[in-house]
Amino acid sequence: MEALDPAELPELLKIYYRRLFPYAQYYRWLNYGGVIKNYFQHREFSFTLKDDIYIRYQSFNNQSDLEKEMQKMNPYKIDIGAVYSHRPNQHNTVKLGAFQAQEKELVFDIDMTDYDDVRRCCSSADICCKCWTLMTMAIRIIDRALKEDFGFKHRLWVYSGRRGVHCWVCDESVRKLSSAVRSGIVEYLSLVKGGQDIKKKVHLSEKIHPFVSMFLNDPSPIYDDLQQIFQRHNSSLQRWEHLKEYLKKAKYLNDSKNDKCGPWLEWEIMLQYCFPRLDINVSKGINHLLKSPFSVHPKTGRISVPIDLQKVDQFDPFTVPTVSSICRELDAISSNEEEKESKAESNIKHRTRDYKKTNLGRYINVFEQFLENLDKSRKGELLKKSDLQKDF
Repeated sequence: MEALDPAELPELLKIYYRRLFPYAQYYRWLNYGGVIKNYFQHREFSFTLKDDIYIRYQSFNNQSDLEKEMQKMNPYKIDIGAVYSHRPNQHNTVKLGAFQAQEKELVFDIDMTDYDDVRRCCSSADICCKCWTLMTMAIRIIDRALKEDFGFKHRLWVYSGRRGVHCWVCDESVRKLSSAVRSGIVEYLSLVKGGQDIKKKVHLSEKIHPFVSMFLNDPSPIYDDLQQIFQRHNSSLQRWEHLKEYLKKAKYLNDSKNDKCGPWLEWEIMLQYCFPRLDINVSKGINHLLKSPFSVHPKTGRISVPIDLQKVDQFDPFTVPTVSSICRELDAISSNEEEKESKAESNIKHRTRDYKKTNLGRYINVFEQFLENLDKSRKGELLKKSDLQKDF
């Protein structure tokens, strides 16, 4: 990805936070209908400013306060934390031990660097369309489990802005989960284990985990140059088929006495190369901060945009708008059109028009659809409670 000129970023961020950031939708999300008193006010935000100045325990009374502070600070990065027992910006005034994280979305962080031992096209922070397939598979596998195995309804998938994806599970019941339950969920979803020095990171036994079985019913693996004999095969599919034939001939797949291979070698290879690699610590801690949707990546300039689950296969990180590209789009708006805008119109209306004129608009539409589903679910729950009260 083309690097952003650091000298341009401060001015671009001023325009972004003044005219393009979707404050109304953002507040609507984190306020969750205002059903719980002080829910938004007790939420922690952290800002990373120019020169890596890091400010934690930010909190705001309402959307207006959030807007004013973001436009004043122009953060290079925004992180979202937990909902605490007290307002985070007053945590120093609270009695020692009383300031506690109480609720937060269940979050997942999948980073491409964790696949460096199995991808050959790129390494470190670099990505390409070929290895991005690993992220596409990770989203599909984890999202299916969250929906079907756990019954979680409100899952917001977000591109990190550079080399990975995040997931925010926002169901009301999920936000109340303890660290122990969160740990259990992420352990259930984890299979590839071991550091850089451990080559074989998947070990299967006769009793295969139900989540693993579901994955193996519909694998779509991508395999690279595993052995020299693969050089004469062009596609990864050809290489995989060749490897399977080789293993069958060697009787490795059926030789359960062979400690190195065992009866599950084919599946173990499949899982080790393709199965999602989660950062467990991000998911299990309630007070863990995670990069906010619509934050700007300071290296690439790309916006952390929501991913449409209906079109996850078509998502291309290289077409995601950068802060410079959407600011250029704004500049392209004719001055005549600007002059026609009524000065009496509100800032929010003005901002809505601005982002809709840029490539950011379609990603905000994805976010708005997610919010609509949240609202419908919340109204449905309120109606249920109302009907139950009537029965009594």
